[in-house]
Amino acid sequence: MATKKKLDVSEDFSIPTLSDESTNLGDIRINHSVVAGIVRLATKSVSGVVAVGGGGVVEGITDFFSKKESERGVKVSEGQGGGYEIEVRVVLEFGVDLAKTGFAIQESIRDQILAMTGNPASKIDVIIDDIKMDVSEKDDLSEYMDEQTTG
Repeated sequence: MATKKKLDVSEDFSIPTLSDESTNLGDIRINHSVVAGIVRLATKSVSGVVAVGGGGVVEGITDFFSKKESERGVKVSEGQGGGYEIEVRVVLEFGVDLAKTGFAIQESIRDQILAMTGNPASKIDVIIDDIKMDVSEKDDLSEYMDEQTTG
């Protein structure tokens, strides 16, 4: 007769992380430009985001010549606790709720960073640099404004 072994809750169970797995075979390091690429893609997937980057003219030119496309508008560093500290600059669509869209960007980045790297984001700053209106919406708005002023 087989006896069932009782599971001792006090046994040490741990979920391996990147650093735990790395000790056996070598290090696994994720370049910050890869994390920046994840941030850009996660940000662009949020409804209402027109572009990532797009700060001032001088910053835009500096970014264009000094950084890869995946890093433009995104700064990544590692916090003291080991998580990523992220700053992302965005241009949003005119008419969206800026606060809700910013929060959706933070959630999207948090989820993708954790899922793809196994390392959490400890801080995600979203800087809304500009808002843009779709060209067709701009035409509709100008027609509406013309009607209001003449009628």
